[in-house]
Amino acid sequence: MMGQEPPRQPQLFYTGINLENRIRKNHPLRRIEEMLDLSFVSEEVEDCYGYNGNVSIPPPVILKLMLLLVFYNVRSERELMDTLPERLDWLWFLRYDIDTETPDHSVLSKARGRWGVKVFRELFERVVWQCVEAGLVDGKKIFVDSSLIEADASNNSVMDRQSLRRHVSESYLKLEDRLEEGDETGEDSEGSGKVNDRYISTTDPDASVVRHKSGKARLQYKTHRAVDVAHRIITSTEVTPGVVNEAHRLIEAVDRHHENTRRSAEVVVADSKYGTKENYLTCYDRGIKAHIPDLKGTQDKSERRADIFPIEAFTYDTAMDTYVCPAGERLKRRSHHKSRGSSDYGISGKICDACGLKEQCTKSKTGRTVHRDNRQDELDVMREKSRSYTSRQDIKLRQHFMEGSFGNSTRYGYKRSRWRGLWRVKIQDYLVAIVQNITILINHGTRVKMAEVIALVERRSALIAEFNNFVRDRLFSNLLYVMEAVEV
Repeated sequence: MMGQEPPRQPQLFYTGINLENRIRKNHPLRRIEEMLDLSFVSEEVEDCYGYNGNVSIPPPVILKLMLLLVFYNVRSERELMDTLPERLDWLWFLRYDIDTETPDHSVLSKARGRWGVKVFRELFERVVWQCVEAGLVDGKKIFVDSSLIEADASNNSVMDRQSLRRHVSESYLKLEDRLEEGDETGEDSEGSGKVNDRYISTTDPDASVVRHKSGKARLQYKTHRAVDVAHRIITSTEVTPGVVNEAHRLIEAVDRHHENTRRSAEVVVADSKYGTKENYLTCYDRGIKAHIPDLKGTQDKSERRADIFPIEAFTYDTAMDTYVCPAGERLKRRSHHKSRGSSDYGISGKICDACGLKEQCTKSKTGRTVHRDNRQDELDVMREKSRSYTSRQDIKLRQHFMEGSFGNSTRYGYKRSRWRGLWRVKIQDYLVAIVQNITILINHGTRVKMAEVIALVERRSALIAEFNNFVRDRLFSNLLYVMEAVEV
């Protein structure tokens, strides 16, 4: 017989409701609750609260709400609070009951304003160390890369400072002062440094105008990330304005990796944007293998220099401190640049004009010039190692690791910033990295237990072997005794 749909009549009374029994045993929030210790938060933010007035939402609960916001990629904090009463698993995770009053969405923004970045950085470092203790971090080899994050601001908010000077207001002057204080660097890897000196966004002044290869300029931030080779644990992350050159953040990423994991990286793998002489020499001084393509070598392959002799075609004579060109002429030192730490070697333009190889050697009217760094020998060693077979394999693997890490971040909404301002985007970046590491941790968290099981099995096998040897020796002794008795 066909059943009929019951009338919409809610039951008036429920007894014996237990959220613990309503959440499945393998729910990811259960495993996060077991592994994540947020008891430190209350101590960390104690100074941010007074001793009188209304009682606040417990800081661990606020932090859990922010983790839920990122873990489930909820579009907004309003939607998170609206959805909260409908999700029994979220209520259980927050240790709420069905009839617990839902906090206002403004609780989260106010907490971020009170706490700042420090609490979220502390939680990120604690999760990284938990991954280290679980055996998920090797620490010897790391992959480093950066990715752009779209700012939560429209291009229509970008204004020209120069055109506003005659219409300037008091509020604009405050904004300009704030920008000058927060300017971290004038470096620009995208060719838009001058643009950012002139143009600003009135809604998110910390964001930088970055032009893409497609020719379209957008307001962006940039995240710099280090990923461990063992299980793709993010051991270091940092957010800067989008205009910052990623090559200048390589050594800082290595240092933060060491601080967070207490392990020193022996190999650093990155793309050619990081292949600067400063990075090579710093890695050389620290004994780190830099599996990074040479940025200079990449530039030399450009169309402008494709038809002339590369610097490798010139032989350096250490005794005479000169370079010998392919035609056998000697290039002497012309000048020394103390600030750049390099010297220029050249030859007379008349000698070059009379040479039959000039078209293949230089397009300059004053003759060919060769640059030599003060530490050229160390640079040559590092560049040679960067072209080794192992280095090439790591560079190929880097693309798989880093694109996978950033691609996984997109499910947590990292490609576009949720909030405005550099410090808020840093909070978002830490939350995304925390969630990614926790996801790996809960999927591989049994590794230590398995190691203990393997150790017990090996011990059992050793005991059985020892027992078998003992029995064999006793049987052999008894057999000899019987044989001697029979002979007698």
